[in-house]
Amino acid sequence: MSASTQQLAEELQIFGLDCEEVLIEKLAELCVLYGQNEEGMVGELIAFCTSTGKARLTPEVLSTFEHEILSKRLSKTWHGSSKDSGHAGARDIVSIQELIEVEEEETLLNSYTTPSKGPQKRAITTPETPLTKRSLSARSPHQLLSPSSFSPSATPSKKYNSRNNRGEVVTTFGSAQGVSWSGRGGAGSISLKALGCPEPLTGRYKSMFQKLPDVREVLTCKIEELGSELKEHYRIEAFTPLLVPAQVVVMEGINTTGRKLVATKLYEGVPLPFYQPTEEDGDFEQTMVVVACGPYTTSDSFAYEPLLDLITIINRDRPDVCILFGPFLDAKHEQVENCLLTSPFEDVFKQCLRTIIEGTRSSGSHLVFVPSLRDVHHEPVYPQPPFSCSDLSREDKKRVLCVSEPCSLSVNGVIFSLTSTDLLFHMGAEEISSSSGTSDRFSRILKHILTQRSYYPLYPPQEDMAIDYENFYTYAQLPVTPDIFIVPSELRYFVKDSLGCICMNPGRLTKGQVGGTFGRLYLRRLPVAGEARQSPCVAAQVVRI
Repeated sequence: MSASTQQLAEELQIFGLDCEEVLIEKLAELCVLYGQNEEGMVGELIAFCTSTGKARLTPEVLSTFEHEILSKRLSKTWHGSSKDSGHAGARDIVSIQELIEVEEEETLLNSYTTPSKGPQKRAITTPETPLTKRSLSARSPHQLLSPSSFSPSATPSKKYNSRNNRGEVVTTFGSAQGVSWSGRGGAGSISLKALGCPEPLTGRYKSMFQKLPDVREVLTCKIEELGSELKEHYRIEAFTPLLVPAQVVVMEGINTTGRKLVATKLYEGVPLPFYQPTEEDGDFEQTMVVVACGPYTTSDSFAYEPLLDLITIINRDRPDVCILFGPFLDAKHEQVENCLLTSPFEDVFKQCLRTIIEGTRSSGSHLVFVPSLRDVHHEPVYPQPPFSCSDLSREDKKRVLCVSEPCSLSVNGVIFSLTSTDLLFHMGAEEISSSSGTSDRFSRILKHILTQRSYYPLYPPQEDMAIDYENFYTYAQLPVTPDIFIVPSELRYFVKDSLGCICMNPGRLTKGQVGGTFGRLYLRRLPVAGEARQSPCVAAQVVRI
């Protein structure tokens, strides 16, 4: 089904509603996504503008129209059909999958057959005239995700839908004035590369085989490494290393009795140097990055409405890179804990991932997926291997990257440190602080992380953390001090500068039964004057979904 922009313009002109050509093209795309003809779509749009008192058609009005009218109507259609058909939902997803496979086979056959002279129902595609991005993404994300097929109660969340603060900016960092907060999607030159010391974690490994002497050896090696760095930095002649629970420091003091050390001076850790971009990183362009952390559905529903709203934002703003943290299928969700889902966890996750990838094709944005220990279908060991993305199409492989938890990621030479583990909460629960020190609790914890040079500088770890220490030593250390550190947490969202590193807690996309927040960053490498380093993060915001 295709829509004519000319007919849409004529229909709008009848009602005296003029708008830009870009908006008419967007309206034509909505006709395809939601299966509406030109006359019906314009009729609904005019009724919406009249009822809300909108005299002009703007991108914001069109976005609100899609969310309030088109999306909700489609959602009602889902749930009405699932009630009428009883348990037919489990069969629906199979039949949809069969239809997709048939369509792919027909498309492949069409590329090798001679087209007939008569009218064609489907566009002919050949190697010389491939499918465009618009035709590939013709289906709406709402049509891709069918919650009724795996959840017996996929009704939308009333509290989430009744929110009135969507799009509200709750915190800002840097100079956000004049920033358009829109990227170029696939039009820009983006280089994504996972870093490691010496290499990143790219696959599964055998776990639960470690012995206590192995753990001791890893901790001792870490203490000796940090100790030698402190010794060299502060020019200390000699010291005796001791095994301590978490933070590695050097103390100067007097031990008169042999039983108690009276400390007189404290030498704290020093951070690693920042990454120096090379020619391989290419020319740095202005880049917009969106970051969001699960859960992607509210605790009282499995409709994944917040995820669908996020996909709409990605398609509207076309960020260059989207970094999405798990959990995608939360082990703490009530329906998961009570085993109420009618499909295997792996199948639900794949449908969720497919919705994100196919639903954002029109934006062209690069997608980075970071797993979480709360992803019920994935291996609950830290460091956590990346998701398996082997069944992606050739086009999607160019813009989708699955990384480990934790991970250091280079975006055109700008280093991101990424972790989905609630490190702030874990360390905050164990911290002992004097009021004479830094008053900001988050700044203290972030400084500890950067100076300890580790993604999880806490021992013993929290009870729900299953750490494989041999792989922890290899894959969970900071290779450099990052330019940007993304640390999602249940604690309050923030954006802070710690030791020259911009640290962001974007919050979670949902908070129980209500909507949460996500983050966005605007990057631009500024010319260096002399030796002073300038952060590539020009502006950052945390926004309500």
